[in-house]
Amino acid sequence: MNRILVALLFFQAIPSTPVVENDFVRVLKNSAPCAAAAASCGERVVVALGSVEVNGQKMERGDIKGFKPGESYSVPKGGDFLEVVIKPTHPKVMPPSAGTPKPPGNKALFDGKDITVFEEKLRPGEYSSTHSHNVRLAIFLNHTTVAQWGDRKVETRELVPDVVIWRPAVVHASKNVGTIPIHNILIEFKP
Repeated sequence: MNRILVALLFFQAIPSTPVVENDFVRVLKNSAPCAAAAASCGERVVVALGSVEVNGQKMERGDIKGFKPGESYSVPKGGDFLEVVIKPTHPKVMPPSAGTPKPPGNKALFDGKDITVFEEKLRPGEYSSTHSHNVRLAIFLNHTTVAQWGDRKVETRELVPDVVIWRPAVVHASKNVGTIPIHNILIEFKP
């Protein structure tokens, strides 16, 4: 019994490996080292991947809660989640060049100093005309397929639930070519 307890304490002390880490963000799954709002933690976004509770608020899959620098929160409990930490020293983001098509009218869930968190939804067969995105983090919630046109090429990609990827700034058009709705959370950087 003591060995099990020591092993559990040992594994709790090991910091989680980031799902994504670059100069802009650090994303951890089921770990919230920035809940206490240390100075090295900028804006943060908790994304529910299942039923969780944060600060007494129940969240379901796809719900998000954004936090400003210095704002603390309770470590999410009850299910899977992501903690997305916006690094306060991230590089500046360039504004889109003149004439770039505006981003689509995705639903804004959180508007912070450096980021906007969007919910992206496309029904099967739905087409999103040519639009732009700045650098962003994409979190896929449903298993489906998207076709995208940009830079004179077509790319078809499978969207796998709970996969988190960093995406560059882009101008493209999109179509849901899968059989279920696209449901993504996009954390896009402001210029």
